[in-house]
Amino acid sequence: MVDDFRFLKSVTTRTAKFTIPSPSMLHLRAGRRGIAYDDMDEFWADAAAAYRAAISAFAAAGCTYLQLDDVAFAYLCDPKIRDTCRKNGDDPDLLPGRYARTIREALKDKPAGMTIAMHTCRGNFKSAWVAEGGYEPVAEAMFSSGVDAFFMEFDSSRAGGFEPLRFVPKDKTVVLGLVSSKTAQLEKTDALKKRIEQAAKYVALEKLCLSPQCGFSSTHHGNKLTADEQWRKLSLVVETASEVWK
Repeated sequence: MVDDFRFLKSVTTRTAKFTIPSPSMLHLRAGRRGIAYDDMDEFWADAAAAYRAAISAFAAAGCTYLQLDDVAFAYLCDPKIRDTCRKNGDDPDLLPGRYARTIREALKDKPAGMTIAMHTCRGNFKSAWVAEGGYEPVAEAMFSSGVDAFFMEFDSSRAGGFEPLRFVPKDKTVVLGLVSSKTAQLEKTDALKKRIEQAAKYVALEKLCLSPQCGFSSTHHGNKLTADEQWRKLSLVVETASEVWK
């Protein structure tokens, strides 16, 4: 994917942000049953080493903003997903810590000047979702993963309240995904401001940001809204952010 990044960087004068799957995505769907390694510690060590090499390659290509796409933490908040983990031979109580340790190992040689963020959501295929449940079961582990910023889904009751943000280290940034990319209905500015104010009880306002809850299209099928509706939502994010963070 480094060639794709080089192309992106060649066609913009802005910071080129690039997204790759998180290390946890090598494991979550199939679980222990889908891993050919006899020794899982060896598997996770190799995964971290592969990611260190990838991060180094992106840095050499001029990437200064890399995002890990990670649904694992949010999925592990759902009792149904946790039951599936058990069937796959894993303990869902241990997986968040294991994933976080691997991400920390992957970031160990992160170059100075590179920002690495994590995005986590509960599914985003044609405006559908897979998982439900607040972040409480995974928050402590997820916020120990060592990334610089967390893009978090908070657009509906599926994501629970802001209380798990109390575990966020003071030097990290949280990007509140309050504007839904799944529905055409445009959120109200005042309602967004109120929710940002609620989140600021747990994370300092200067360490908060605003964004859509996920991408507007995780696949070529797109979500159930038009391009014009998408642009209105993005304009709403910019306008609201400009008012909140003057």
